[in-house]
Amino acid sequence: MEARRRVVLDTNTLVSGVLLGDSVPGQAVRKAVDEDLMLMSEESLYELADVLSRKKFDCYLSVEDREEFVRVVLRVAEMVPIVTAVHECRDKTDNRILEVAVNGDAELIVSDDHDLLMLNPFRRIPVLKPGDYVQEPHDADDTTQLSGKPD
Repeated sequence: MEARRRVVLDTNTLVSGVLLGDSVPGQAVRKAVDEDLMLMSEESLYELADVLSRKKFDCYLSVEDREEFVRVVLRVAEMVPIVTAVHECRDKTDNRILEVAVNGDAELIVSDDHDLLMLNPFRRIPVLKPGDYVQEPHDADDTTQLSGKPD
């Protein structure tokens, strides 16, 4: 059996994935749950819960279903304690994603956020768009090729 890669999905990918299950972000979330090990911190989990509680999402999914998604993420994700702070992203709120990646020894970050994508690779961790993540083969040895840059 192939080892599960340690991956971080940003909050926008998770939110889009649960609200639009058949979308590319939805496929990325399913891939992360089925094939890889999703990493989260308490702060990133709280952010996910906060964003999903917004009334503007009521037309997509019930509050109960959104709360259940957060509970599922809590069950399947490895919670990473943040010991080392990161202050390298232009958008300071995105540093929490980078902190999870660094502190959790992530092998991959999945995001559509331009501020994160422009850092690819971040400390040798590839940053992929959800569509690229969905399409790439599940072979941990190939992730360095996906970054587009050599180690």
